[in-house]
Amino acid sequence: MDDILFGEDWNNQDIDHKTRCIITVVALMSSGITDSSLKYHLENAKKAGVTRKEIAAIITHAAFYVGWPKAWAVFYMAKEVWAKDVILADAKSAHEAEMVFPIGAPNDAFAQYFIGQSYLAPVSTSQVGIFNVTFEPGCRNNWHIHHADKGGGQILICVAGRGYYQEWGKEAVEMKPGDCINIPVGVKHWHGAAPDSWFSHLAVEVPGENNSNEWLEAVTDEQYSVLK
Repeated sequence: MDDILFGEDWNNQDIDHKTRCIITVVALMSSGITDSSLKYHLENAKKAGVTRKEIAAIITHAAFYVGWPKAWAVFYMAKEVWAKDVILADAKSAHEAEMVFPIGAPNDAFAQYFIGQSYLAPVSTSQVGIFNVTFEPGCRNNWHIHHADKGGGQILICVAGRGYYQEWGKEAVEMKPGDCINIPVGVKHWHGAAPDSWFSHLAVEVPGENNSNEWLEAVTDEQYSVLK
């Protein structure tokens, strides 16, 4: 059973993983199963990318076909599983209200170079590139180096929250609104949010010739855990 169900069926690519998770939740709900197995599959669905709004719509739709008594039990359990998302959403909204710049969209294009969720909002893309970069608590980018044949580098200006900037071999520097960091080319560094705070900074791209960015290793939990 384990080999076929969890080995072959769950790894079958004819249905994507997110859809398979949704089908499983609805099947258990239809059968009136609301024990730990349902909670496991709700958590699995969340990991697969099912959002709080999506799971609410899924349960509501299924309720008209399988009965509301079953739906209420699933709603209660789903509320627990997605509870952290509500807290994060409220904190994100409060953080955005502290600044004049938008948080923007999830920074998916550079997600591989970040631990945690970041967001990106272009402020200027002509003459000088200026971007508002927002980090959720605990989020930070990898160590990296800015290169240029002439000029180049980056300037960071904190606009909301609290975060850190650190150069290789030096102590981390705390950043609060109004703080400005000048980053020359060739300097290995990282920046990101404090463990307990959202953090936003403007990233100003200093004009130069043949600008490039070299992404390196991630900032380990051991390196990050010393920060307060």
